[in-house]
Amino acid sequence: MRERAILALEDGSCYPGYSFGAAVDSEGEVVFATPMTGYQEVCTDASYRGQMVVLTYPIIGNYGVTAGDSESVLPWLAALIVREYSPDYSNWRAEADLHTYLAEHGVPGVYGVDTRALTRHLRTFGTMRGVLLRDPGNATREELTARARRVRPIIEKPVVDETATTSAYEFTQGTAGSGLGDGKRIVVVDCGVKHSILRSLRERGAEVHVVPYRSRVQHILALHPNGVLYSNGAGDPMGIPEVATSMRALMEIGTPLLGICMGHHMLATAVGAKTLRLKFGHHGGNHPVKDLATGRVYITTQNHEYATDPSSIPPSSGVTISHINLNDHSVEGLAHVSKPIFSVQYHPEGSPGPQDNQYVFDRFLGMLRRAGD
Repeated sequence: MRERAILALEDGSCYPGYSFGAAVDSEGEVVFATPMTGYQEVCTDASYRGQMVVLTYPIIGNYGVTAGDSESVLPWLAALIVREYSPDYSNWRAEADLHTYLAEHGVPGVYGVDTRALTRHLRTFGTMRGVLLRDPGNATREELTARARRVRPIIEKPVVDETATTSAYEFTQGTAGSGLGDGKRIVVVDCGVKHSILRSLRERGAEVHVVPYRSRVQHILALHPNGVLYSNGAGDPMGIPEVATSMRALMEIGTPLLGICMGHHMLATAVGAKTLRLKFGHHGGNHPVKDLATGRVYITTQNHEYATDPSSIPPSSGVTISHINLNDHSVEGLAHVSKPIFSVQYHPEGSPGPQDNQYVFDRFLGMLRRAGD
């Protein structure tokens, strides 16, 4: 017999469905994501820590899960909300079904939800706090709403501490390739890094070292990096000021830098700019971004709740806007006019796809080569 479940939002909206995954209740911010594939990558993206994710694609679970598709060691999201869950899967690489995978890691899911209506609601009224209850019993709408309103906002949660590494290590997974990164050592400051970022560097021949986000500049420089990458991560960018502090110090000595997603916000913060909370965030694999230098438009993978306030970028910072989002014209990239430093708000590793933006890693490694000449 299917077990009833319900998603209740802080504005009194309720969405009934049926439970799968872990047999536990959950709470968090409710956001929607638009990729047609890649549910495992979504589940294991640390940037979703503290959030319950609504997938807009209607059929989920039909190709199972496999360890090679994970973006981290665990699924980090608070819950997965889908229209139709498929317990049967067909994929020669698959190692388990999605229900078993989520259950083993303590992550609940709910299916049978009208995800189209829910997504439209979030687009209209913005990201909301919510609770997912496996057996609501006789709870009234008022009681469910009150419970959702008591959910602790994500900006008050230590989501980076929960997801980022606490010790330095060299990333050696996958097959080492060759290319622009040959002979180059990259230090990655981990705010919740996706493995595809690390693999993208390693596939180009780079030596990749990962350090905790609280690492002091002297600890980063002790690894003798040719360049430093600041990774993606969850929560409020203003909640980890020590990262912006280390980036500012590296900027002053001219270290080549690349910021991705949270790392992009850190670059903005390091030069004195401010960040803004988006109404419902950017989550998915179909966001058009324009490169202002070339006029070319790329389709990008994104997962963030904040954006840089363009009016707050100090003219004296030497940093300019390099990319914009064509849906809402928010800032999608920054670049220094004279130093080998730039950032992108989107995810160039493209996992889940598209892969249009892998060129970002080539650009970064090319900068390192020129800096070493």
